[in-house]
Amino acid sequence: MSTSEELAENARFAVENIGGIDEAELSVSSGVTVLSGKNATNRTSFLQSIMAAMGSRQATLKGDADEGSVEMEFRGETYKRTLTRAGDSLQFSGEGYLDDSDVADLFAFLLETNEARQSVARSDDLRDMIMRPVDTEAIKREIEELEEEKGEINEELATIESRQRDLPDLEQRRNSLREQIEEKREELAAKEEEIDESSRDVQESRREQEKLEEKLDELRSTRSDLESLRQQIESQEASVTSLNQEQSELEDEFEDLPDAPMGDKDHLESEIDRLRERRQELNSDISDLQSLIQYNEERIESGDYDVLDTLEGDGGETADGGALTEQLLDDGDEDQVVCWTCGSTVEQEQIESTIDRLQDLREEKLSELSSVKDDLEELKSDQREAEQKQQRREQLQRKIDDIEDELDQRTEQIDSLKEQRDEQKSEVEDLETAVEDLESEDFEDILTLHKEANQLEFEIDSLESDLDDVSEEIEEIEGRVDDADDLREERDALMDELTDKRTKVGQIEEDAVEAFNEHMEAVLDILGYENLERVWIERLERTVREGRRKVEKSAFELHIVRSTENGAAYEDTVDHLSESEREVVGLIFALAGYLVHDLHETVPFMLLDSLEAIDSDRIAALVDYFADYADFLVIALLEEDAQALDSDYERVTTI
Repeated sequence: MSTSEELAENARFAVENIGGIDEAELSVSSGVTVLSGKNATNRTSFLQSIMAAMGSRQATLKGDADEGSVEMEFRGETYKRTLTRAGDSLQFSGEGYLDDSDVADLFAFLLETNEARQSVARSDDLRDMIMRPVDTEAIKREIEELEEEKGEINEELATIESRQRDLPDLEQRRNSLREQIEEKREELAAKEEEIDESSRDVQESRREQEKLEEKLDELRSTRSDLESLRQQIESQEASVTSLNQEQSELEDEFEDLPDAPMGDKDHLESEIDRLRERRQELNSDISDLQSLIQYNEERIESGDYDVLDTLEGDGGETADGGALTEQLLDDGDEDQVVCWTCGSTVEQEQIESTIDRLQDLREEKLSELSSVKDDLEELKSDQREAEQKQQRREQLQRKIDDIEDELDQRTEQIDSLKEQRDEQKSEVEDLETAVEDLESEDFEDILTLHKEANQLEFEIDSLESDLDDVSEEIEEIEGRVDDADDLREERDALMDELTDKRTKVGQIEEDAVEAFNEHMEAVLDILGYENLERVWIERLERTVREGRRKVEKSAFELHIVRSTENGAAYEDTVDHLSESEREVVGLIFALAGYLVHDLHETVPFMLLDSLEAIDSDRIAALVDYFADYADFLVIALLEEDAQALDSDYERVTTI
């Protein structure tokens, strides 16, 4: 078996009631397949069958049938599509090779009714044709989503700015409360001093003096304990505020480190293992290929072809044995030599050609190896980053849990202290009542002072509660003000992205037009028409009316440049082209679309039909050019046109 035969792949089709076919089974090999014959020999029907198997809905059902089908065995898989008549329309069911065949229908399946070919003859909107594969609606949706997100940020910034305007009044309110608290504390201190002085002036001769003094001492001690509790509460609340702030910062950082799902981690490890295995396979293949290439190059350079006897003396096989023999064998009758791997007689050029193909294969393997290494390093980097993020998440979670535990403890302590404070207040009131019961004219002033001091205590508590509320509100606003800078940066990034999205469609249009012009020039150069100098598309901006307003819209205008017999070039329009010239220009446009959209990378089949407007030599040049792109190039030709094609191309004459 030759190398070309070994590397070839096949697609087997079983067709029933499609186009004009009753029933047919046919296998197509990779490369060029020529469906040669007269008209009405089911060549176009078979092309429709391939389209249907690929996933297209452009196939037709046999006129006297209500149902048809095509089954394709390709690359280890089986694809079956069924066509069912439903009134005046056809229903398609089953799975095709392509998930979406729209682009292939436009630029890969180039039958006579192909929309891209017909668009030129009908003077259709070329912009719609060229831009149809581009999901501009998705770009518009992205723009709308970005606009909505920007609006939300603007609303949030407006709220923050509104709250920020309240800060001066709140700061003033907080300062005022602090001043009032300080004044009350100074007033309370003065009362306490006055109480102490009054106590010293009490006459010790009074009968109830000793008992009253005892109660007064207890009252002072209790009030002192009350002040101590208040200070402890303040200290604990300050600690809680600090812990809450630390917890908020840790939680923000925790939220910015999303936890990777277990499936993602497993997928990364699986992909890394797969790429490592593929790297080993490629290294092994490259090493084997290098050894094989080097061995054959040394044989060719030495001119030592008559080594069969030596090889037979060693067992008759090289390291690669029969596999190498099959790769080097081919038919030939000039400059023949004895193959040193199997003893068959082959052309020297065939051996050299095989070595070239082996070198190309080695280069492909090297390129894939480089790509695999890059992908492997990228995945390893992703894995390391994911592990670092997970470790940081776990560390943050531990800190957050510790803070929550401490917050719970301090909250319990505050509650306990407040209960003690309330008990102390109640005890102060009880003591004041007891002292009041012992009241006499001599003690009236000191009792009044104690009541005034107690009132000051309650007023201080109320002012401190108001101060806490105002401080919390200020801290909340200041926190949101700090977030405003991040929001503005986010909004600026959204504005930049919006600008990119809004200009993206225009840039895509310019790139598409440039690509089409480049490839149409290449195809026209292959065809070599003397009176058609150039076919090119110009992107224009036109003002059109949409409802009550005028908007700018782009349009693609097709230009034809002709040349006279004396070589002078002039511009013409599609309307002035002959019918055959329109067919040629339409085909050029469609073929350019195949190259622009790189359909050879995703669509294995390229189909050509109805090329009568082109002479056989130009058809042959066109087929030779596109044979380098398509895995399977299937073309329907009349017998006289098929004769100009390379005789090595596979021929099918009966369907």
